[in-house]
Amino acid sequence: MASLKEVKGRINSINGTLKITSAMKMVASSKLHKAQEAIENMLPYERRLHHMLTNFLSSELSVESPFVVKRDVKKIAIVVFASNSSLCGGFNANVIRHLSGMIEEYVQQVGKDNILVYPIGRKVADAVKKLGLTPMGDYQHMSGKPNYKEASDLASELMERFLNDEIQQVEMLYNHFKSTSTQILTRETYLPINFSQASATDEEDKGKQVDYIVEPSAEKVMQELLPKVLRMKMYTALLDSNAAEHAARTMAMQIATDNANELIQDLTLIYNKSRQQAITNELLDIIGGTMA
Repeated sequence: MASLKEVKGRINSINGTLKITSAMKMVASSKLHKAQEAIENMLPYERRLHHMLTNFLSSELSVESPFVVKRDVKKIAIVVFASNSSLCGGFNANVIRHLSGMIEEYVQQVGKDNILVYPIGRKVADAVKKLGLTPMGDYQHMSGKPNYKEASDLASELMERFLNDEIQQVEMLYNHFKSTSTQILTRETYLPINFSQASATDEEDKGKQVDYIVEPSAEKVMQELLPKVLRMKMYTALLDSNAAEHAARTMAMQIATDNANELIQDLTLIYNKSRQQAITNELLDIIGGTMA
């Protein structure tokens, strides 16, 4: 059995860790509140915009767009969202593991040299280098402080490369924030745009007659609306991943704090038993000495 001094030292050490994890939980919880508010304000707007565009394309209007055209895939871009720091449970590990599977899948299809990875976050950027690929830029700041300008610039770059036929497909991989305790790893095709998979809102409105009055022309509206939808989708995914990261870190620090509390209780019980045993032994020695 460990000495009283050793047990007391362990209790003090865990108390120090407890203070750290508790503080980190409070910070993550505060950031989560802001990130959750941002994604909950943005997501309905992005989904409604997507819904309007779906109805617009499914109407009798004959509209074509280069962003919808499927091509023979020779080069693929993957935009993957993670975090800059750890201590957030399996948040980064799940993304990196799924990214590895995607790369293995596409290596057989187009070859390793034709896979372009845009890593949003330092952790996934480091993982990309370990997988033998070169990250297509440094986007650490986007993960730490999401803003529309940088997300829009990245979306514009991908759209331009897609239009120039430099890449024929763009995939997105990120964690979707569902609740504080649940983050859903999500994989979506960013380009070409696919409206065949209707959202929940689309399903609710399915079967309703769509009748749009388009001015100045359907082609002009499509030319303006599609890039806006794509930029908004990139920014929404960034906010979604950011909220999921803070939720994962909040839960991880809560679990660590709970474990520390349980460990302190167990060690305190051991300390009290050891101290009681030591006092009993001293009393027996005293009694034995007086009787001798």
